[in-house]
Amino acid sequence: MNKIVKYILIGILVLGALWAAAFFIKTNSKSAITYEVQNPFISNIEKKTVATGKLIPEDEIEIKPQISGIIEKIYKEEGDEVKSGDLIAMIKVVPNEQSLNQARGRVRNAELALNNTKVEFERNKALFDKGVISSQDFNELKLQYDQAAQELENAQADYQIIRRGSAGGSSSANTNIRATVEGTILEIPVREGDQVIETNNFNEGTTIATIADMSSMIFEGKVDEGEVAKLEVGTPLKINLGAVEGEELDAVLRFIAPKGIEETGAVQFKIEGDVEVKDDVFIRAGYSANASLVLEKKDSILVIPEALLQFDKETDEPYVEIAEGPVENQQFERKDVEIGISDGVNVEIVSGLTESDKVKVWNKTEPIKKGEDEETEEETS
Repeated sequence: MNKIVKYILIGILVLGALWAAAFFIKTNSKSAITYEVQNPFISNIEKKTVATGKLIPEDEIEIKPQISGIIEKIYKEEGDEVKSGDLIAMIKVVPNEQSLNQARGRVRNAELALNNTKVEFERNKALFDKGVISSQDFNELKLQYDQAAQELENAQADYQIIRRGSAGGSSSANTNIRATVEGTILEIPVREGDQVIETNNFNEGTTIATIADMSSMIFEGKVDEGEVAKLEVGTPLKINLGAVEGEELDAVLRFIAPKGIEETGAVQFKIEGDVEVKDDVFIRAGYSANASLVLEKKDSILVIPEALLQFDKETDEPYVEIAEGPVENQQFERKDVEIGISDGVNVEIVSGLTESDKVKVWNKTEPIKKGEDEETEEETS
């Protein structure tokens, strides 16, 4: 029995050795990976960045009332084109009771003063006609009478302004809210019946409407602090709108903020660009947009695909491997290189290579043949 077990173990060991030898021979019989090569070439590189932002009118005017009250009537709608002087809304004045009472009392006092002066004036006029008083005394009384009449007129005008918002029914009445510039009404944030506050030195007042010239638009966006130093005023921009597919607008950088704003741990700088609005493209205020900016550009320089670069693990310096002799020999040597700008696809070679060098293409993978794939599955099973 022991001999049988012994023979079985010997047989298993022999079969295992034979299988291992066969597997080793088959594995080493596969052809070695053949690396391709690529020559450096002359090309242009543009290093770009994208700034996100929006399109806004260059000039937005807020129309505010000169008197407090309630919106009685709105004559325009958002999106309407207006000219300077067009009536937008009308305000109904709700006077302050105390101010109204004081103005009414001032009118009454002016009437009493005028009546008293009138009596004196008429009495002395008769005396002047008879030669009893001098011309100088009569002229002084006439001046007092004229001043009293003017005071009454002023008091009555003030009373009407407090009561109605204006001294008369002219088109320049404070209750009439009119456009001050030509443009498009972007927003009317109030409705009929809303109470509004006048603009003064202590209060900016309620906005009745916002008007802007839609033919003059600017791009307003932000760029990272790592890229702002490479920007210059006058740099051309390409504007892409999220709401208008397939349209690209030209713009010119006109402003770079001198102070950055920290957002989510990164410092951002505001930029502005003048946009050339096309007649056949309707632009709405507030469209989100992306601006493509060229940070750096070089023409006719020696480049290689960035995927051919390797970096030393210790020094982090870039290098490539170039072929020694014929490519069929698959013999390569390391060559340190100095690189310049990159656009993410190609990278500039400042020194270390020439156009005749054959640079090794890394990470070559061979497709698995169908027969080999089936054999691998059988071995695994």
